[in-house]
Amino acid sequence: MKPSERLFFIALLPPQEIQNQITEIKHYFAQTYNSHHALKSPPHITLQPPFKWLIEDLQTLEQRLSEFALKQSSISITLSGFNAFPPRVIYVDVIKTPELIKIHQQLMDDLEQQLNIVHEVSKKRLFSPHVTVAFKDLTRTAFKTAWLEFAQRSIYFDFTISELTLLIHNGQNWNIKAQFPFLNIAFPQ
Repeated sequence: MKPSERLFFIALLPPQEIQNQITEIKHYFAQTYNSHHALKSPPHITLQPPFKWLIEDLQTLEQRLSEFALKQSSISITLSGFNAFPPRVIYVDVIKTPELIKIHQQLMDDLEQQLNIVHEVSKKRLFSPHVTVAFKDLTRTAFKTAWLEFAQRSIYFDFTISELTLLIHNGQNWNIKAQFPFLNIAFPQ
């Protein structure tokens, strides 16, 4: 990575109170299963996986995301139950809706066409929206025990997201760099 290059990713973040509850689950994994890695970012649904970008060109990236967000409508999200990508990842499952698939595909297409940001693996893999609670440093043995505990555990949240979030890596953790409101924000009745 060049000195002025940083890692970024783009996501949808649940409302703060839901983030707090999911972060408690991440802390449980850290304490019980010695899996701390998920605590390095706020709870999120990744739309564009990590990519390198020059800090000098940050305004270009932010302008593009702002323009993209202004063409979007609020999106209804449902988190329901736990699921896994064996042998290391446990996550809160996100119900895959046409709206979620659409915003993911549109964002990836837009970033590829406008800024040449491409994540080759994501282009070949089906989009599986999720909110990770344990991964990377969750051992295979701990995964088996944790999955027995969480496979049938219930969790459910229904909410609306009306902004896109750009996160930046500071060398240790992922932090929110900027948020881009959608134009068509649906207000609760």
